[in-house]
Amino acid sequence: MQVYLVGGAVRDALLGLPPGDRDFVVVGATPEQMIERGYRQVGRDFPVFLHPQTGEEYALARTERKSGRGYTGFVVHASPDVTLEDDLRRRDFTINAIAQAEDGTLIDPFGGVADLQARTLRHVSAAFAEDPLRVLRAARFMARFASLGFTVAPETRALMRDMVASGELEALVPERVWQELSRALRSVQPSAFLRTLRDCDALNVVLPEVDGLYGVPQRAEYHPEIDTGAHIELVCDMAVKLAPSDDLIGFAALTHDLGKALTPADELPKHVMHEQRGIPPLQALAARLKVPNEHRQLAEIACREHLNVHRLDELRDETVLKLFERMDAFRKPDRARQLALVCEADKRGRAGLEDQPYPQAAELQRLFAVARAVNAGAFADTPPGPALGEAIRKARIVAIAQARR
Repeated sequence: MQVYLVGGAVRDALLGLPPGDRDFVVVGATPEQMIERGYRQVGRDFPVFLHPQTGEEYALARTERKSGRGYTGFVVHASPDVTLEDDLRRRDFTINAIAQAEDGTLIDPFGGVADLQARTLRHVSAAFAEDPLRVLRAARFMARFASLGFTVAPETRALMRDMVASGELEALVPERVWQELSRALRSVQPSAFLRTLRDCDALNVVLPEVDGLYGVPQRAEYHPEIDTGAHIELVCDMAVKLAPSDDLIGFAALTHDLGKALTPADELPKHVMHEQRGIPPLQALAARLKVPNEHRQLAEIACREHLNVHRLDELRDETVLKLFERMDAFRKPDRARQLALVCEADKRGRAGLEDQPYPQAAELQRLFAVARAVNAGAFADTPPGPALGEAIRKARIVAIAQARR
């Protein structure tokens, strides 16, 4: 029985990145031997065990054979005669197919160390094409590593393009697509996720509502980058800078301008009512990918209200209160902060305007705090009912007005 550290833990250590979860592969053992040593089996589709002390995952070396469409269409074979190289060969990228022995020796049969040094994302073998999820994984890895100088190997990009053309990506289940998307939105450079998918024609399959934004012009005086798709890339990257590892903010940033893809051609480059036009495609995207309700709700608020926040100083006091009411902020007070972040990402996600101040973010939260401070406790003499609600509303409008003066 031989144990090797594999995958991301080895890769990230070689890149000098902070360590994450550690995964191990065990060669030359049976499930019965693992259980006898105190390991607890948790894998249903193939033998994975938890270490009795550390709780870390130990998987028996295995091979896979394609048996059907999609990323679940595999027959797994695990036995003591499966070698370490057999196990590494089934992995997606060479940089993830490096193992480390217990004495620190690296086992690198597919050139992963050289690809790390060359900052290249390259598939291990032709078996890569058997799993459509790997197209999304490639894009997600680029979201994490593009800032380090990584690029996708030309032969891997070509293979990904062939996989898309074959229709294999249509077999992906929504939950896995959302999992990869949400992880990409939490990564250092979400724009690389979008560009990688678009380069292999996969963005139109996975996120057609977002793909439709590319090539749509905007007014240059507001958007020096002009192209709406380029704007969305900048907004997503700005969102992760303002709210690191927060895919809630990231998803709202990604989808806030979907309505611009629906602007009639004779109205371009203006986008009148794009906020309202963006709600149906946003809802369709969220339903298809089974996006969590919290993400969908904030995204709808940002889509509908981002221009109102941009022109916050122009809104009447009562209109400011109605904005808070529409976003249900008095029941969910963090909404004001979240919307402020999305709108700041939108305003600063423009070519050459990354450092532009956005005072509306702080002002939105300040006015909400003032309005929220007015509650039923100040109206002890008013009986519960419509009269109390109206009294609170009027007092909140007065409080907002006073705060603005």
